[in-house]
Amino acid sequence: MKRIHQGIALLTLSLAITAFAEDRPVGITSTLMSVDVEHQGREIRIERNQDNAATIHPDFALTSRPCPPFCVQPMQLAPGVETIGELEVLAVLEQITAGDDSLVLIDSRTPDWVARGMIPGAINVPWTALNPSRSDPLTIADLLETQFGAMQTDGFWDFSQAKTLVLYCNGMWCGQSPTNIKTLLRLGYPAHKLKWYRGGMQAWQTVGLTTTTP
Repeated sequence: MKRIHQGIALLTLSLAITAFAEDRPVGITSTLMSVDVEHQGREIRIERNQDNAATIHPDFALTSRPCPPFCVQPMQLAPGVETIGELEVLAVLEQITAGDDSLVLIDSRTPDWVARGMIPGAINVPWTALNPSRSDPLTIADLLETQFGAMQTDGFWDFSQAKTLVLYCNGMWCGQSPTNIKTLLRLGYPAHKLKWYRGGMQAWQTVGLTTTTP
């Protein structure tokens, strides 16, 4: 009987600890709870999921996608292209929201992936739209000029006033943002104006940050 009472007491204590843990707030950092950004004309608050028992979405729970094409990407994609993490992406979004139009956060995935959720504040420029083998010169030129701020003079591209682009896709096994970055480099886009969020949607969702649908 004594052992039964001890078992009940331990179970009650365990449940109490679990309940307490699940009620604890989840900040982004010790001093930052959320970031408000503008996405397609509306304000969205980016924060971490406050449910301490939350788990990652099944779309990003697969560990062994076939390679190729889903091969692990290097930490440094190309010389001069900076690899960044979640806090740097949030800092970029804060700058954009504050009115800095020299920065653009780009979701490089195809629309079927974007429809499942994207980072608030990003725009979708799928890798197929920039890739010469999948797109056309007029579409590519329009993106470079209207979205990225490049200028064409006498048949040559001038990137002196071009925006700094932060690109991401599904994660360290995804080749869509690396393809966009490599395409831009071949077109002459300056490496120091390209940043790569290697963790992408998988890392973003792993830490429970807010996503939105188009």
